[in-house]
Amino acid sequence: MGILKKRVNEFPTPYTCTNAIRNGGLETKLSMVLMGMGNMVHGQIIKGLLYLAVEVAYIVFMVMTGAHCLAMLPSLGTVAQEEIWDEELQIYIYTEGDQSILILLFGVATVLVTFLMVCAWRGALRSAYKAECLAKEGKHVNNFAEDLKTLLHENLHRLFMTPPMFFIGAFTILPLIFMICMAFTNYSKIGSHLMLFDWVGLDNFKALFDSSSILGSTFWSVLGWTLIWAFFATFSNYIFGMIVSLLINRKGTRAKGFWRFCFVLSCAVPMFVSLLIMRTMLQPEGAINVLLRNLGLIAQDASLPFFTDPTWARVTVIVINVWVGVPYTLLQLTGVLQNIPAELYEAAQVDGANAFQTFTKITLPYMLYVTTPYLIVTFTGNVNNFNVIYLLSNGDPVTDLSSTAGKTDLLVTWLYKLTIDKQYYNIGAVIGILTFVILAVAALLTYRNTKSYKEWSRKLLNKK
Repeated sequence: MGILKKRVNEFPTPYTCTNAIRNGGLETKLSMVLMGMGNMVHGQIIKGLLYLAVEVAYIVFMVMTGAHCLAMLPSLGTVAQEEIWDEELQIYIYTEGDQSILILLFGVATVLVTFLMVCAWRGALRSAYKAECLAKEGKHVNNFAEDLKTLLHENLHRLFMTPPMFFIGAFTILPLIFMICMAFTNYSKIGSHLMLFDWVGLDNFKALFDSSSILGSTFWSVLGWTLIWAFFATFSNYIFGMIVSLLINRKGTRAKGFWRFCFVLSCAVPMFVSLLIMRTMLQPEGAINVLLRNLGLIAQDASLPFFTDPTWARVTVIVINVWVGVPYTLLQLTGVLQNIPAELYEAAQVDGANAFQTFTKITLPYMLYVTTPYLIVTFTGNVNNFNVIYLLSNGDPVTDLSSTAGKTDLLVTWLYKLTIDKQYYNIGAVIGILTFVILAVAALLTYRNTKSYKEWSRKLLNKK
């Protein structure tokens, strides 16, 4: 028992906020109110002053601006902009009213700054407790210069990860939270709620799920086509890319590098250039229809409805996406095929397996085992494949004039049209949230049921 207690005592006490509050001394507990107090008491003057400066800066920010931003956040403003006729100047004067969009943005930013302040407060409390523990144990407490040196050694990850985390917070997390909040407002051109708008709760979600309304029926139609498009765009690329890679990598194929070069050459051309060229060629008076007329395959006054008929348009975008995406799949599967052990094929040949059996028992399972995460990523990318749809068909054709989406519009292109063209920002935010939820749930469920994930989990459990 004595040996066990000795070994337990050898493990250092974790420098957590809970232990600091429970076991910390007076100077550590004062650090909860005056950040950096515990550090300054134990000789870390500069570090303590920096923590204190952060606290003072936050308090000044909250007094000057932050508290007002948080107070305005529940109402999003109440004073509307007014138009007043000035008899003396004979012009209209616009009074300055509340701008809900700025109130929402500054409010969300203040909440994020407050969260960062809480993180800094926790860090200051842990640092004070660590300095106290080291001083009680008679160990050396680092000064400011020594703390800076640790950033090049044991704390190198903090030095390199802090700038990226700052930019992620400013340019990813803040806009994401802002967009999520916008989904619960009536910020849109409907009713002219562009300067002053309010919280509406789940009304936008109810309107989008109501299949009896124009907006709801459009959503379900676009969602169905988005899933169909993503399925065919993903697996058609995969199947044709697999066939091409098998043909090129077979033993009897000569000049393998040349054939790979021919297929991969299209990757060197920017995708938007290729799509715009194809869009021009497939117009009613484009090169394809003109060529077919000259060959006598269609009437002189006729043209194939590549982008004017809904069925033709959907098939067209899928076919052209195959032409655009197969080279990338070819590169992925070529590397997989070259890594399949040759001993497996030799053993199958000895056992008398034919080509079909070798493909279904060795090649295909190995490719699926390696490329299932790639398929999930590709499916997710095709759901959000803005370039192919927008640049090729622009979502056309539009058969229902009351609808805001065309027959080839995906959720992402419809979202773009709603926000940029129609200024329905709240509905666009709802669509963005729903797209993320659908993709996240589908990707997680699919990946957790794959063989690669199950084997990885089994190996991880065996190591533990």
